[in-house]
Amino acid sequence: MNDDVKQSGTTVMVVDDAPSNRYAMGAVLRRAGHHVVPVASAGEALSELDVRLRAGALPDVALVDVGLPDMSGFELCRRVKSTPSTAALPVVHFSATAVDAKDRCRGLDAGADAFLPVPAEPREIQAVVHAAVRRARRRTAAEALAHRLTLLSQAIITVQTARCLGELADAAAAGAARLTGTPAVVFVIGPDGEAHHGTSRSRLALSDAGPHQAAARLITRIADRRAGVHSTVVPAPLWPTGLFRPGVQDDARLVLASAQEGRAQVCIATPASAAPSRGAGSCATSQDGPADDRRPFAAFPAERLAQATALAAEPLLMYQAERDIALTLQHSFLPQPHRLPHLPGVDLVVRYVPASRQTEIGGDFYAALPTRDGVLTAVGDVVGHSLEAATVMVEIRHALRAYCVEESDPRALAERLDRMLLHYHPEVTATVCLTLLDPGTGRARIANAGHIPPVIVREGGRAEYVRVCGPLLGLALDRPEPVELVLHREDRLLMVTDGLIETRGVDLTTSMEQLRTAAAGAPPGLDALCDTLLGCFGHDREDDIAMLALRLG
Repeated sequence: MNDDVKQSGTTVMVVDDAPSNRYAMGAVLRRAGHHVVPVASAGEALSELDVRLRAGALPDVALVDVGLPDMSGFELCRRVKSTPSTAALPVVHFSATAVDAKDRCRGLDAGADAFLPVPAEPREIQAVVHAAVRRARRRTAAEALAHRLTLLSQAIITVQTARCLGELADAAAAGAARLTGTPAVVFVIGPDGEAHHGTSRSRLALSDAGPHQAAARLITRIADRRAGVHSTVVPAPLWPTGLFRPGVQDDARLVLASAQEGRAQVCIATPASAAPSRGAGSCATSQDGPADDRRPFAAFPAERLAQATALAAEPLLMYQAERDIALTLQHSFLPQPHRLPHLPGVDLVVRYVPASRQTEIGGDFYAALPTRDGVLTAVGDVVGHSLEAATVMVEIRHALRAYCVEESDPRALAERLDRMLLHYHPEVTATVCLTLLDPGTGRARIANAGHIPPVIVREGGRAEYVRVCGPLLGLALDRPEPVELVLHREDRLLMVTDGLIETRGVDLTTSMEQLRTAAAGAPPGLDALCDTLLGCFGHDREDDIAMLALRLG
């Protein structure tokens, strides 16, 4: 198809104060198949452009006479080009008198796209109009492509910074909506069939989860786990009603992508009526592989976004699997409150709260063990957040259980744990606080290895930290003697991990003072103490929380 055929039907505004000139120029353009809008002055031209701008129908090109009565054609061009909404309109100056190089340069300096001396041959007029429109369309296409690429890159960056699969699906849906200008729903389906979905803000929220579940089942049936991207159109009778617009049946264009590992299947769903068409019929599938894709990179940005989302989903799925394993380890090896051993003479309450869903699992632990010299309690934390931290936590806790069969002194136990860690995990460090309590006398011996010291909450609302310190486990450093004190029956001893109070950007000493103040104001009782502190500090934490509170029974 040649340019003459493609540009037939374009709208040309002819601005000339001479009616005969407007008629002659218009006749030439109409014979070439153009629609002509004749105007007699610069003011009339600006008014016409304003009306057409509000209607969304600007002309394709403006032919402007240089010698207009109300303002020069140069000034009119300058005003058109300085207004953002009309700056892309091609302007061609023409004149029968101002035809020398100085006048042509003046027109080009004002922003004109061409200068046409008249009288001119009809073919020359048509050629100049065609050239101006062609350049403008190519410029507009290039700007649109750059805009789409910018939106695509922004969407991919947001997708790559998602911290969990839910955030990933929401980010991809928002990016797809901006790219297509339509509502979008994104599904991320793991290898076990678990589906996470995200929706764009342009789509009204659904109170019923049924449509999402039905769509996820349909996607799972038609998904191809092979690496790559492909698309399909699902007719409205098969696609859940109301998924894009409440109460409305829409055909759905699905863009499906899998990464090379094939663990994650990503589907970007948009209304098919507004999606780019490939000429495929309903439910017809076309493969979009890199080898035979000869289209421009951003011709179908939804495919690129789906591929980037699938790649970003792979490590999140691996992390989720690792986190589930670590959490299972902790739940398996940390006794639940109803499974704590019977400790005569001591009342004991424990709490364990995993980190918020988008953060890694840590190595926090607690222990309460009967020994020949009394009750041994411990709260500790393996430095780091990973499956390894959780497994080392299990080893430390089991080693402590084994050592306290023969040895109950807190300092000696800390030394043994330090040597064990150095021998088996020389690159790992850990903190622990150990308390040996004689229930008969209330005498307590406390050793600390880099941990937050215990808090003693006295009767009457006084709370203070036990002044006990020592180096971390795993450093092979000498350990000070334990601190000795006596607990009275109304005293409560509180041991916590730093996940309860540690906040990014806040000094730990400030957080510790806030903890002490909150503990002093807590109601009587061990459960009330723990619940009060979790209510004050335990929301959306980035680290696990282990807490142990005791008093003489």
